[in-house]
Amino acid sequence: MLYDINLTIGYDYAAPSDHSRNLFRLLPQDIPNNQRVLSRLLTVDPLPTERFDGRDFFGNATTSVMWHDPIDAFTVRLVARIDRSAFESELDISPTLPRLAEELAEYRDIGSLSPHHFAARSRRATAWPDLMAAVRGWVDPSMSALQAVVAVGEALHREMVFDPEATDVDTPAEIAFSTRSGVCQDFSHVMIAALRGLGVPAGYVSGFLRTDPPPGQPRLEGADAMHAWVRAWVGGEMGWIEYDPTNGRMSGADHLTVGHGRDYDDVAPVLGAMRGLGAHSTMQAVDVVPVAG
Repeated sequence: MLYDINLTIGYDYAAPSDHSRNLFRLLPQDIPNNQRVLSRLLTVDPLPTERFDGRDFFGNATTSVMWHDPIDAFTVRLVARIDRSAFESELDISPTLPRLAEELAEYRDIGSLSPHHFAARSRRATAWPDLMAAVRGWVDPSMSALQAVVAVGEALHREMVFDPEATDVDTPAEIAFSTRSGVCQDFSHVMIAALRGLGVPAGYVSGFLRTDPPPGQPRLEGADAMHAWVRAWVGGEMGWIEYDPTNGRMSGADHLTVGHGRDYDDVAPVLGAMRGLGAHSTMQAVDVVPVAG
């Protein structure tokens, strides 16, 4: 299925900033048998003094920019067209959780896609006792790894409430779970922590999700937003699968990937440093539009 993506992110500073630097992870990428990027263009206004495009350890596209002269605002825009393969359910050939641990121990590759990088704790996704006590009520030890992933995702979708006002980008997963509320970032971090606590390697996916307006209502411009979901390694035969706990389902043709990482820290869309005074404000608008075939 074809999609056009239009993203605008803007920053305004109370006073001109000196020597601003920013790192963007906003460019979608090709993923074999899953996603093909037909076109993509990332522009920055005002034109930065320096710009470097590359890739990080996990293969995510990065864009680093720097302004040598003071600026009081900047805008970054992404325009892309993506061909996303339709999701097809797979037979469950994943091992049981005990056997998964054995397969992980036998896995020798330590490249960027190795499950070993996603098995240990990370700053934003570390299991804690209350979470694992809940997980023990959701997961039966006899389950396959895939069944365990789905069980955890369905439980979080059932127990947590999507509430954009409940958390911010720095809210710990433990707080979001204790209040049973948050946004896609929170749902994903809690699920990653739970899966790692079970011995299932898990990571964070950053991207876009096509959203539909209510029946009979027009589609709102800019109503879409960047989204996050979870990828989990369920053994050598099945490899990596993806689950969206915010929506309680496996990722599908509406999920468009930008990057993968251990948690949000590895795939934050915008990271920056500047020297200046006062606060700043930011805005974001995203449109994910299906293209008629």
